[in-house]
Amino acid sequence: MTKMFGYKVAATDGKARRGVVSTPRGDIQTPAFMPVGTAATVKAMLPSSVKATGADILLGNTYHLMLRPGAERMARLGGLHKFMNWAGPILTDSGGFQVMSLTGLRKLTEKGVTFKSHVDGSEHYLSPETSMEIQALLGSDIVMAFDECTPFPATREVSLDSMQRSMRWAQRSKDAFGERPGYALFGIQQGSIFPEQREESAEALKSVGFDGYAIGGLAVGEGQEAMFDVLDYAPGMLPDDKPRYLMGVGKPDDIVGAVQRGVDMFDCVLPSRSGRNGQALTRMGAINIKNARHKDDPRPLDPECTCPACTGYSRAYLHHVFKANEIISSMLMTWHNLHYYQELMTGLRGAIEAGALDDYVAGFHELRAKGDLEPV
Repeated sequence: MTKMFGYKVAATDGKARRGVVSTPRGDIQTPAFMPVGTAATVKAMLPSSVKATGADILLGNTYHLMLRPGAERMARLGGLHKFMNWAGPILTDSGGFQVMSLTGLRKLTEKGVTFKSHVDGSEHYLSPETSMEIQALLGSDIVMAFDECTPFPATREVSLDSMQRSMRWAQRSKDAFGERPGYALFGIQQGSIFPEQREESAEALKSVGFDGYAIGGLAVGEGQEAMFDVLDYAPGMLPDDKPRYLMGVGKPDDIVGAVQRGVDMFDCVLPSRSGRNGQALTRMGAINIKNARHKDDPRPLDPECTCPACTGYSRAYLHHVFKANEIISSMLMTWHNLHYYQELMTGLRGAIEAGALDDYVAGFHELRAKGDLEPV
């Protein structure tokens, strides 16, 4: 790789930033939403279809990919990009969140985590060093430091112990990552809902030095109000000249509020998972296509949407194929949802550039408050 990783802010509006993350495999326009390709696929979508929605980057999952097909096998087959036929940048999470979710199936020590696979019960080990090795074998463009995702709720003492362990692991991740020109390593801020712990975490990460910084430990059950309370101060603790990534978020209104508070990058399974379950996410809010009210409705999901589901099919058809359990239901509904998310990000970027973010956000909330129109 010859082109280096970088980040540049092109415009601001309040705390919100419009920027570009540069990578050897292509630029990422920010604020950016990253579709989730957990097992080397965005479910129900071809890579070309994901690209057609406007996505610049995908997210892969270290935990799932190390279990199957295995990082070594993937490396022998040319790496994750070639394996899944995606030429653009890929960010991989470290596996920490998934491993920490395996309650009763893991053993945590200062060295790392021993856990049993949810697939076949086999025993595995992850540490900062092994996570960096696996992500290198995958060929990830943006690598996440290995951390412990603090559960919620957590006492101040439990949160502090968890955060400080993650900061020690951040240093070990940086040491193990080494010098890899063109590739990036992101540190992850922890500290639950405690401002002083978030500050301590941010200072520790800055002293190590990363190419980007994630805000972790949110969207784990604390609710939007508490999340926004943290985001009122947490992004500002991180360097202005590096991208900021809010992990696992989220719903459209979560993303809009986080962009207002200075976040640049997002990922969430919601648009694809909702699509497979018959829920369309639109400018007017969520539409449950499974509801009987749609069975005779000739309208599209959204008359202003240009995705294939909206330009080619009626709500009645989408209701029918969902009820019939046809594969095309997941394909069309997922495509629509991912298209809507990318359309939302495009709108946010344009509003920041124009210095009109407040007006854009007001319009966003006004339209959602009106909700979906009654069927004809």
